Amino acid sequence: MRGSREPRTLPSGVCPCRAELKFSPCPVGARGAEGRCGQVSGPVLPSPPAPATTPPPTKPAPEGPANRSEGELQLSRDFGRGWQTSASSCSARPAGCAPSGRGPGGRRVCVGGLQLLPGFPWQGHPEMAEESSSTRDCVSFSVLNWDQVSRLHEVLTEVVPIHGRGNFPTLEITLKDIVQTVRGRLEEAGIKVQDVRLNGSAAGHVLVKDNGLGCKDLDLIFHVALPTEAEFQLVRDVVLCSLLNFLPEGVNKLKISPVTLKEAYVQKLVKVCTDTDRWSLISLSNKNGRNVELKFVDSIRRQFEFSVDSFQIILDSLLFFYDCSSNPISEHLHPTVIGESVYGDFEEAFDHLQNRLIATKNPEEIRGGGLLKYSNLLVRDFRPTDQEEIKTLERYMCSRFFIDFPDILEQQRKLETYLQNHFAEEERSKYDYLMTLRRVVNESTVCLMGHERRQTLNLISLLALRVLAEQNIIPNATNVTCYYQPAPYVSDGNFNNYYVAQPPVTYSQPYPTWLPCN
Repeated sequence: MRGSREPRTLPSGVCPCRAELKFSPCPVGARGAEGRCGQVSGPVLPSPPAPATTPPPTKPAPEGPANRSEGELQLSRDFGRGWQTSASSCSARPAGCAPSGRGPGGRRVCVGGLQLLPGFPWQGHPEMAEESSSTRDCVSFSVLNWDQVSRLHEVLTEVVPIHGRGNFPTLEITLKDIVQTVRGRLEEAGIKVQDVRLNGSAAGHVLVKDNGLGCKDLDLIFHVALPTEAEFQLVRDVVLCSLLNFLPEGVNKLKISPVTLKEAYVQKLVKVCTDTDRWSLISLSNKNGRNVELKFVDSIRRQFEFSVDSFQIILDSLLFFYDCSSNPISEHLHPTVIGESVYGDFEEAFDHLQNRLIATKNPEEIRGGGLLKYSNLLVRDFRPTDQEEIKTLERYMCSRFFIDFPDILEQQRKLETYLQNHFAEEERSKYDYLMTLRRVVNESTVCLMGHERRQTLNLISLLALRVLAEQNIIPNATNVTCYYQPAPYVSDGNFNNYYVAQPPVTYSQPYPTWLPCN
């Protein structure tokens, strides 16, 4: 508001420039409470009605945000899905709807499916009071502020190289382009994409810039329906064919098949189809460890390892902005973007990320137990929230790791792959990581026989020595552990450790060593 002038609420609840899908400034009288309409946020609600002492009138209620026509509701659904008035619980909310209350990055609250500006006197409104009580315990969502949206825009528009094997050229893509291409082709093929999310360390980087984790893998989640094997195959073919759009000019695309593209650009291809999990993963290779991972999820039981990597950022509103706006994104012109923590409590997980704390739930449910990620967090100066509880959790982590990787060769492949993917540009941290992992395994492994435990510890030690050899580093004697005891005869006082080289002894031959030719 400006001065004492009250903002004029339009009859339809939608600004004229929004109705035309344009982002030009509105007339002053039609501006919202923040003095602008370009930012995609919910309309200002009318003042709470006074308690009625007589039966409600029979004439229709005046038009407002909750009484819009079907066309206006469809416009709201298309425009970032921030104004829908259907969900009353966080589990059924649309992508652009945040729960009531503000999280660490929040600037607005959402009640009854409508976003409210902070400070709005909504207390006393019957619908809002009921909604606030029903969503009091649901705090897994939060609205991103401008700094976070700006970092998200940078991540989505940054050029990421996808390196090909052999003579195949390097593809230069952006996350925005690959998402829009894959999503469009999936919908053309009849597979509806419910929403697209940024996941993992990239989402953590968007929320907290200097969080200690960096921005490694670029994980994208597409929520789709995968009822049969045909959908899995179709999704894979769509992604591989989408790579043709990013080949440099002059390349003959007619003779390149999906199988050829898979061999050239795909580093990892995973399909999980069980009673509780139905998803597939396609990882596009990057030599610097910044793989672009496209994950297509129908259902998944466990979506995170630790609270600091549990964040997912819903991209639909920002992608819609890219499609419809001819103006660049700015602090005064950007959509509402929602973040979610699948850990359960957004504010708690955000606090862990800011303060570098380690917390998890039921690590025995994680493939590999989260043991490798836990050691990675320790190396990056993260500390457990509960020192006593973490000792118990470490035992669960080790037990699950050795259940999933019982063979020593499988353990070696897993460790080498993890080092390659997560320490590609941090060669000097590999040794510290392996020594931290060895300490955890040595102190918390309770499920192995003695020789199996020693076998795993020796494997980690040999990998650490190989890392030092590759870096041409000689460690200090104080940091070196001898894993082989000397032979018993070495302790004998008459034993000499040194071998003195003597000059060779020459012997004269009493007969010639060769006979002359006649």
